[in-house]
Formats: sequence, C-alpha cells, structure tokens
Amino acid sequence: MTGNVTVIVCGAPLATRTPDLLRALAVEGWTSIVIGTPAARAWLDPDAVRTVLGAPPQFDFRAPGEPKQGGPPDAVVVCPATFNTLNKAASGAADTYALARLCEALGEGVPVVAVPTVNEKLWGHPAWRRNLALLESAGTVLLDAHTGRPGARPIAAELGGDPGAIFEPSWVTKALRSFSRS
Repeated sequence: MTGNVTVIVCGAPLATRTPDLLRALAVEGWTSIVIGTPAARAWLDPDAVRTVLGAPPQFDFRAPGEPKQGGPPDAVVVCPATFNTLNKAASGAADTYALARLCEALGEGVPVVAVPTVNEKLWGHPAWRRNLALLESAGTVLLDAHTGRPGARPIAAELGGDPGAIFEPSWVTKALRSFSRS
C-alpha cells in the first residue's frame, strides 16, 4: 500500500526525527503532508520539513479561500503520539487541525499508525488504557517507541523521555505495509 499519507506530529522529543520519517516514507513511495499539533511548534523544524517535502508543516485550519493541500489520505501516521492527542482523538475531540484530521481518518476507517510517547506517570491514568483499547478496536496500530513492535508501553526513564536515538522510521513503513496484506 502506498499513496497519500498524513503525518501528524505531536509536541514531544521524537518530533525532531520527523524529517527522517518523511524520507523513509518517500523511499516507500508515499506522498506525505505534515500536520503539527500546537505543542509540536516547539519541537518540529519547519525548514527541515520543507527541505524534504518542498512544503512546510501545517498547524492551523486553512482560511476559507485557501485551497486544500494534499489529497485524501490513504493512511495516517501519528508520530510522536502524545497522551493528550490520543485521549482527545479517542473521545472524538477535534479542537485543533491535527485532531480534526485524525478524527476524520478514524471516522472514515483510514488506516492509522501511532507511536505513543507517554511517560510512566501518565501511563497509569485510568482513561489511558481504555482509550488505547478504543483506538485499537477502531483499527489503529500502536507501535512501541522502543522496539517498533505492535503494542505500546511507557517511555522508559533511562531514555530520558526521548526515544529518538533508538527510533527507526522503518518501523512505521513496515506497519503501513501490513495494511496492504490485511
């Protein structure tokens, strides 16, 4: 499976690896657009994204007269996926452009791959596991940020909250390939 992929980037250290992910997606034949959450502005380098894609990341809804960018997504990648974004998406909150696009994808049954980057303190929150299960029941593939294997676990303290040094973009492209075999 290849086509259009929307890459949603949340505000967490792994966001600095977005250009590497975009290059890996391009090698696999994906045409990407990047949408950042408001918190991603501090982590995402617009110039690095522009260098890879020829366009900067989007953060806000377009103005009424502006044309839509990119075609409908064939897949959505949320990397990094934060506690706030995944909980809001599971509840159907679409209060930012990134969440609106993610909620649309979930509503349309578009394949979604998410790489949760959530610390141990938040991992135990009562809504968290319920919301992860809800997203998985909707077809979302959760990838472990430590190993790239299906499933998710908290970001280990020994990583200092940053799995970027061990993250492999090929984990995401492999997960996307699995959709074509489904």
